Amino acid sequence: MFYNLVVVKHSCFKIYKPYGYLSQFVNNQNKRRNKKLLNELYEFPEGIMAVGRLDEKSEGLLLLTTDGKFSNHITSSKIEKEYHVLVDGVITQNTIDKLTKGLEISVNGKPYLTKNCKAKLLNDTSHIVERFVRDSKHGPTSWLSITLTEGKFRQVRKMTAKLGYPTLRLVRVRIGDYKLETMKPAEVIEISC
Repeated sequence: MFYNLVVVKHSCFKIYKPYGYLSQFVNNQNKRRNKKLLNELYEFPEGIMAVGRLDEKSEGLLLLTTDGKFSNHITSSKIEKEYHVLVDGVITQNTIDKLTKGLEISVNGKPYLTKNCKAKLLNDTSHIVERFVRDSKHGPTSWLSITLTEGKFRQVRKMTAKLGYPTLRLVRVRIGDYKLETMKPAEVIEISC
C-alpha cells in the first residue's frame, strides 16, 4: 500500500510595520477606505496572515505566515513580546514597579487584571528609528521597555495611561527569539518558521 504524502512549504516573514498601517491585507470597513494595508509594502504569497496585531499607531516587529500552527504558537502565552514605549512624563522606579505587578485595565468594556510583566527604563534608544512625535517644549518624555506574555487590545497603551503616562510612541522590538534589530520601517525579511 502506498501513501501520497504532501509536504506543504509554509512562508514566514518578519516585517517592520510602519506607523499608520493596519496589520491586515484586506480592508472590509466602509468608513476606513483610505487606510494603508500591508500588501502595499511587498508581494506576499497567497494565504498569508499577520501573527498577532499592532494597531495603526503602533510600529515595529510583526510576523507574517501561511502556517496556522506557527501562528498559534507565537500568539500563545509562552512567547514574550517586548515593546519599547515613549511616554509623556518622567517615569519613576515606583511606576515601573506598579507596571510589573499587573494593573486593572478595561478589555471589551470589562475590568481585566493584566499578568505580571517585565518593565525597565531605557537609557539607550539608538536602535529605535527616529520619527517626530512632538516638540520637546511640550514637556519631558521617558522611554521604557515592557515585556508581556499576553496581548490584549491596546494593552500597553492602557497600562501606561492608567498610571498617568500616556503612550506617545510604541515600537515592538521582539517576539520570542525574533528581533527587530536594525530593520527599517516597511522592510520585509523572509524567515524560517
